[in-house]
Amino acid sequence: MNSVDSSYVLLTAARNEAVYIENTLQAVMAQSRRPCRWIIVSDGSTDDTDRIVQNYESKTDFIVFARRDDGSGGVDFARKVQALRHGHGMLEGLPYDFIGNLDADITFEASYFETLLGEFREHPKLGIAGGTLYEPVNGRFLPRYLSESRYVPGAVQLFRKACFEQIGGYALSRWGGEDTIAVVTARMKGWETRSFPGLHAYHLKVGDASRGQLRERFREGVMFHALGSHPLFEMMKSIRWMGKAPYVLQGVIRMYGFIWAAYSGQKRPVSEEFIRYLRKEQWKRIKAA
Repeated sequence: MNSVDSSYVLLTAARNEAVYIENTLQAVMAQSRRPCRWIIVSDGSTDDTDRIVQNYESKTDFIVFARRDDGSGGVDFARKVQALRHGHGMLEGLPYDFIGNLDADITFEASYFETLLGEFREHPKLGIAGGTLYEPVNGRFLPRYLSESRYVPGAVQLFRKACFEQIGGYALSRWGGEDTIAVVTARMKGWETRSFPGLHAYHLKVGDASRGQLRERFREGVMFHALGSHPLFEMMKSIRWMGKAPYVLQGVIRMYGFIWAAYSGQKRPVSEEFIRYLRKEQWKRIKAA
Protein backbone atom coordinates (compact mmCIF):
# COMPACT_ATOMS: atom_id res chain seq x y z
CA MET A 1 0.00 0.00 0.00
CA ASN A 2 1.31 3.45 -0.90
CA SER A 3 1.79 5.94 1.90
CA VAL A 4 2.59 9.62 2.15
CA ASP A 5 5.99 10.58 3.57
CA SER A 6 5.64 14.07 5.01
CA SER A 7 9.43 14.47 5.05
CA TYR A 8 9.96 15.25 1.35
CA VAL A 9 8.60 17.46 -1.41
CA LEU A 10 9.31 17.55 -5.14
CA LEU A 11 9.63 20.33 -7.70
CA THR A 12 9.36 19.80 -11.45
CA ALA A 13 9.81 22.35 -14.22
CA ALA A 14 8.07 21.11 -17.37
CA ARG A 15 8.15 22.67 -20.81
CA ASN A 16 6.38 20.78 -23.62
CA GLU A 17 6.84 17.39 -21.99
CA ALA A 18 3.52 15.83 -23.04
CA VAL A 19 5.29 12.85 -24.64
CA TYR A 20 7.09 11.88 -21.43
CA ILE A 21 5.52 13.43 -18.35
CA GLU A 22 2.85 10.78 -17.81
CA ASN A 23 5.60 8.23 -17.24
CA THR A 24 7.01 10.46 -14.50
CA LEU A 25 3.57 11.02 -12.99
CA GLN A 26 2.89 7.31 -12.86
CA ALA A 27 6.31 6.58 -11.36
CA VAL A 28 5.75 9.02 -8.48
CA MET A 29 2.18 7.83 -7.98
CA ALA A 30 3.51 4.28 -7.59
CA GLN A 31 6.10 5.17 -4.94
CA SER A 32 6.01 3.24 -1.69
CA ARG A 33 6.73 6.58 -0.01
CA ARG A 34 5.04 9.44 -1.77
CA PRO A 35 5.93 13.12 -1.29
CA CYS A 36 3.66 15.30 0.79
CA ARG A 37 3.68 17.86 -2.02
CA TRP A 38 4.76 17.78 -5.65
CA ILE A 39 4.61 21.11 -7.43
CA ILE A 40 4.78 20.84 -11.21
CA VAL A 41 5.38 24.16 -12.95
CA SER A 42 4.51 24.32 -16.63
CA ASP A 43 6.97 26.82 -18.06
CA GLY A 44 4.98 28.21 -20.99
CA SER A 45 4.10 24.79 -22.42
CA THR A 46 2.22 24.84 -25.75
CA ASP A 47 1.43 21.11 -25.99
CA ASP A 48 -0.76 18.88 -23.77
CA THR A 49 1.53 19.08 -20.73
CA ASP A 50 -0.88 21.25 -18.75
CA ARG A 51 -3.90 19.05 -19.44
CA ILE A 52 -2.06 15.86 -18.46
CA VAL A 53 -0.78 17.29 -15.17
CA GLN A 54 -4.12 18.86 -14.27
CA ASN A 55 -5.80 15.50 -14.82
CA TYR A 56 -3.51 13.89 -12.24
CA GLU A 57 -3.85 16.87 -9.90
CA SER A 58 -7.62 16.32 -9.79
CA LYS A 59 -7.10 12.71 -8.67
CA THR A 60 -4.56 13.27 -5.88
CA ASP A 61 -4.07 15.37 -2.76
CA PHE A 62 -0.34 16.02 -3.21
CA ILE A 63 0.14 17.10 -6.84
CA VAL A 64 -0.15 20.85 -7.42
CA PHE A 65 -0.14 22.33 -10.91
CA ALA A 66 1.20 25.82 -11.60
CA ARG A 67 1.87 27.71 -14.80
CA ARG A 68 4.53 30.29 -15.50
CA ASP A 69 4.57 32.30 -18.72
CA ASP A 70 7.21 34.89 -17.88
CA GLY A 71 10.01 34.60 -20.42
CA SER A 72 12.45 36.82 -18.54
CA GLY A 73 14.71 33.84 -17.85
CA GLY A 74 15.99 33.99 -21.41
CA VAL A 75 17.82 30.82 -22.40
CA ASP A 76 16.02 27.60 -21.39
CA PHE A 77 18.53 26.73 -18.65
CA ALA A 78 17.86 29.94 -16.75
CA ARG A 79 14.11 29.53 -17.38
CA LYS A 80 14.20 26.15 -15.65
CA VAL A 81 15.66 27.64 -12.49
CA GLN A 82 13.10 30.46 -12.58
CA ALA A 83 10.32 27.85 -12.80
CA LEU A 84 11.79 25.85 -9.90
CA ARG A 85 12.03 29.01 -7.81
CA HIS A 86 8.39 29.71 -8.61
CA GLY A 87 7.45 26.28 -7.32
CA HIS A 88 9.66 26.62 -4.26
CA GLY A 89 7.84 29.80 -3.32
CA MET A 90 4.61 27.82 -3.17
CA LEU A 91 6.02 25.63 -0.37
CA GLU A 92 6.11 28.44 2.19
CA GLY A 93 4.76 27.27 5.54
CA LEU A 94 4.83 23.57 4.62
CA PRO A 95 6.97 21.39 6.94
CA TYR A 96 9.42 19.04 5.21
CA ASP A 97 12.96 17.71 5.64
CA PHE A 98 13.98 17.01 2.03
CA ILE A 99 13.36 18.76 -1.29
CA GLY A 100 13.90 17.26 -4.71
CA ASN A 101 14.26 18.48 -8.27
CA LEU A 102 12.75 15.92 -10.62
CA ASP A 103 12.79 16.34 -14.39
CA ALA A 104 9.56 15.69 -16.29
CA ASP A 105 11.00 12.80 -18.34
CA ILE A 106 12.22 10.43 -15.61
CA THR A 107 10.91 7.09 -14.41
CA PHE A 108 12.05 4.67 -11.70
CA GLU A 109 10.96 1.74 -9.56
CA ALA A 110 8.39 2.06 -6.77
CA SER A 111 10.99 1.87 -3.99
CA TYR A 112 13.16 4.68 -5.41
CA PHE A 113 12.43 7.47 -2.92
CA GLU A 114 12.04 5.16 0.07
CA THR A 115 15.53 3.78 -0.62
CA LEU A 116 16.99 7.25 -1.14
CA LEU A 117 15.49 8.57 2.10
CA GLY A 118 17.01 5.59 3.87
CA GLU A 119 20.46 6.63 2.63
CA PHE A 120 19.93 10.11 4.06
CA ARG A 121 18.98 8.62 7.41
CA GLU A 122 22.15 6.49 7.45
CA HIS A 123 24.46 9.36 6.40
CA PRO A 124 23.76 12.51 8.45
CA LYS A 125 26.25 14.62 6.43
CA LEU A 126 24.69 13.65 3.11
CA GLY A 127 23.39 16.90 1.62
CA ILE A 128 22.51 15.96 -1.98
CA ALA A 129 21.85 12.48 -3.35
CA GLY A 130 20.24 10.69 -6.25
CA GLY A 131 20.21 7.50 -8.25
CA THR A 132 22.36 6.58 -11.22
CA LEU A 133 20.90 7.96 -14.43
CA TYR A 134 20.29 5.54 -17.29
CA GLU A 135 19.78 6.98 -20.78
CA PRO A 136 18.60 5.50 -24.10
CA VAL A 137 21.46 4.42 -26.38
CA ASN A 138 20.71 2.48 -29.58
CA GLY A 139 17.43 1.14 -28.28
CA ARG A 140 18.48 0.20 -24.75
CA PHE A 141 19.15 2.00 -21.46
CA LEU A 142 22.77 2.36 -20.40
CA PRO A 143 24.19 4.15 -17.33
CA ARG A 144 25.35 7.68 -18.02
CA TYR A 145 29.09 8.02 -17.74
CA LEU A 146 30.09 9.79 -14.54
CA SER A 147 33.69 10.64 -13.80
CA GLU A 148 33.00 10.46 -10.07
CA SER A 149 30.20 9.24 -7.80
CA ARG A 150 30.03 12.59 -5.95
CA TYR A 151 28.25 14.21 -8.88
CA VAL A 152 24.45 13.97 -8.68
CA PRO A 153 22.61 14.56 -12.00
CA GLY A 154 20.31 17.56 -11.86
CA ALA A 155 17.41 15.51 -13.22
CA VAL A 156 17.16 13.56 -9.96
CA GLN A 157 18.71 15.68 -7.19
CA LEU A 158 17.26 15.27 -3.70
CA PHE A 159 18.50 17.75 -1.07
CA ARG A 160 18.44 17.72 2.67
CA LYS A 161 16.48 20.90 3.37
CA ALA A 162 19.24 22.35 5.57
CA CYS A 163 21.73 21.88 2.71
CA PHE A 164 19.39 23.39 0.12
CA GLU A 165 18.89 26.47 2.27
CA GLN A 166 22.59 26.84 3.12
CA ILE A 167 23.65 26.87 -0.55
CA GLY A 168 20.83 29.25 -1.45
CA GLY A 169 18.96 26.82 -3.70
CA TYR A 170 19.69 26.77 -7.41
CA ALA A 171 21.77 29.54 -8.94
CA LEU A 172 20.67 31.25 -12.14
CA SER A 173 23.10 30.31 -14.88
CA ARG A 174 22.42 31.32 -18.47
CA TRP A 175 24.26 28.35 -19.98
CA GLY A 176 23.14 25.76 -17.43
CA GLY A 177 25.18 23.97 -14.79
CA GLU A 178 22.93 24.82 -11.85
CA ASP A 179 23.19 21.16 -10.78
CA THR A 180 27.00 21.29 -10.78
CA ILE A 181 26.97 24.58 -8.89
CA ALA A 182 24.70 22.98 -6.28
CA VAL A 183 26.85 19.88 -5.64
CA VAL A 184 30.17 21.77 -5.60
CA THR A 185 28.79 24.48 -3.30
CA ALA A 186 27.38 21.82 -0.98
CA ARG A 187 30.78 20.12 -0.69
CA MET A 188 32.45 23.49 -0.23
CA LYS A 189 30.19 24.03 2.79
CA GLY A 190 30.99 20.64 4.30
CA TRP A 191 28.18 18.44 2.96
CA GLU A 192 28.59 15.09 1.22
CA THR A 193 27.08 14.50 -2.24
CA ARG A 194 26.58 11.11 -3.87
CA SER A 195 24.92 9.14 -6.66
CA PHE A 196 24.05 5.58 -5.67
CA PRO A 197 24.87 2.96 -8.33
CA GLY A 198 22.25 0.48 -7.12
CA LEU A 199 19.44 3.00 -7.46
CA HIS A 200 18.37 3.38 -11.08
CA ALA A 201 16.54 6.34 -12.66
CA TYR A 202 15.67 6.20 -16.35
CA HIS A 203 15.98 9.38 -18.41
CA LEU A 204 13.55 9.03 -21.33
CA LYS A 205 14.89 12.02 -23.26
CA VAL A 206 18.46 13.29 -23.31
CA GLY A 207 19.72 16.78 -24.13
CA ASP A 208 21.82 15.67 -27.08
CA ALA A 209 18.75 14.27 -28.81
CA SER A 210 16.68 17.42 -28.37
CA ARG A 211 19.40 20.04 -28.99
CA GLY A 212 21.88 18.28 -31.24
CA GLN A 213 25.25 16.81 -30.22
CA LEU A 214 27.52 19.56 -31.52
CA ARG A 215 25.37 22.37 -30.12
CA GLU A 216 25.36 20.55 -26.79
CA ARG A 217 29.15 20.20 -26.75
CA PHE A 218 29.54 23.94 -27.52
CA ARG A 219 27.13 24.79 -24.69
CA GLU A 220 29.05 22.56 -22.30
CA GLY A 221 32.30 24.32 -23.17
CA VAL A 222 30.75 27.73 -22.53
CA MET A 223 29.06 26.48 -19.36
CA PHE A 224 32.21 25.09 -17.77
CA HIS A 225 34.09 28.30 -18.49
CA ALA A 226 31.26 30.16 -16.76
CA LEU A 227 31.69 27.85 -13.75
CA GLY A 228 35.42 28.55 -13.62
CA SER A 229 36.64 25.08 -14.60
CA HIS A 230 40.41 24.81 -15.05
CA PRO A 231 41.52 24.95 -18.73
CA LEU A 232 43.72 21.83 -18.36
CA PHE A 233 40.85 19.88 -16.88
CA GLU A 234 38.58 20.97 -19.74
CA MET A 235 41.21 20.02 -22.31
CA MET A 236 41.35 16.51 -20.85
CA LYS A 237 37.56 16.21 -20.96
CA SER A 238 37.46 17.48 -24.55
CA ILE A 239 40.05 14.89 -25.58
CA ARG A 240 37.79 12.20 -24.14
CA TRP A 241 34.91 13.50 -26.25
CA MET A 242 37.05 13.18 -29.37
CA GLY A 243 36.69 9.42 -29.08
CA LYS A 244 32.92 9.57 -29.57
CA ALA A 245 31.12 9.84 -32.91
CA PRO A 246 31.23 12.12 -34.76
CA TYR A 247 34.88 11.50 -33.89
CA VAL A 248 37.23 14.38 -33.04
CA LEU A 249 34.58 16.99 -33.83
CA GLN A 250 32.71 16.74 -30.53
CA GLY A 251 35.86 17.39 -28.52
CA VAL A 252 37.01 20.22 -30.79
CA ILE A 253 33.62 21.96 -30.60
CA ARG A 254 33.53 21.58 -26.83
CA MET A 255 36.96 23.16 -26.41
CA TYR A 256 36.02 25.88 -28.90
CA GLY A 257 33.02 26.76 -26.72
CA PHE A 258 35.31 27.04 -23.69
CA ILE A 259 37.78 29.28 -25.54
CA TRP A 260 35.01 31.38 -27.10
CA ALA A 261 33.55 32.04 -23.66
CA ALA A 262 36.97 33.08 -22.35
CA TYR A 263 37.20 35.88 -24.92
CA SER A 264 33.56 36.91 -25.06
CA GLY A 265 33.28 38.41 -21.59
CA GLN A 266 30.54 36.06 -20.37
CA LYS A 267 29.53 36.89 -16.80
CA ARG A 268 30.15 34.09 -14.34
CA PRO A 269 27.30 33.04 -11.99
CA VAL A 270 29.71 31.81 -9.29
CA SER A 271 32.05 33.40 -6.77
CA GLU A 272 35.85 33.40 -6.75
CA GLU A 273 35.66 31.17 -3.67
CA PHE A 274 33.65 28.65 -5.70
CA ILE A 275 36.17 28.72 -8.55
CA ARG A 276 39.12 28.17 -6.20
CA TYR A 277 37.37 25.24 -4.54
CA LEU A 278 36.32 23.68 -7.87
CA ARG A 279 39.84 23.94 -9.31
CA LYS A 280 41.32 22.46 -6.13
CA GLU A 281 39.05 19.43 -6.56
CA GLN A 282 39.93 19.20 -10.24
CA TRP A 283 43.68 19.28 -9.55
CA LYS A 284 43.29 16.35 -7.17
CA ARG A 285 41.56 14.41 -9.92
CA ILE A 286 44.22 15.38 -12.50
CA LYS A 287 46.99 14.17 -10.20
CA ALA A 288 45.14 10.92 -9.49
CA ALA A 289 44.58 10.20 -13.21
